[in-house]
Amino acid sequence: MIKKKQQPTLNPQELRELRSKIHHLKPVVIIGNNGLSDAVLHEINRALDDHELIKIRTNIDDRELRDNVTNEICTKLNAILVQTIGQIVAVYRKNLQQD
Repeated sequence: MIKKKQQPTLNPQELRELRSKIHHLKPVVIIGNNGLSDAVLHEINRALDDHELIKIRTNIDDRELRDNVTNEICTKLNAILVQTIGQIVAVYRKNLQQD
């Protein structure tokens, strides 16, 4: 039996703290018209390794498609969705190598 990797979670206090830090950040990755390619996913992964908390700008007008892309990012990179406002998505992943 294959054990599925459990998605990380944060308590409400941790989410509030992360949301307060988001306001001062600029998007580090932009998802363009080509959508979520392997190269873009790799850049998001690298940014999460470097910063833990990042903003991503999605140039996708369709809300459902944007939500699907966001879910795919969080699932594939084992990240936590912190906040979505319009086309800006904030995700977090604890960097275990810094502990």
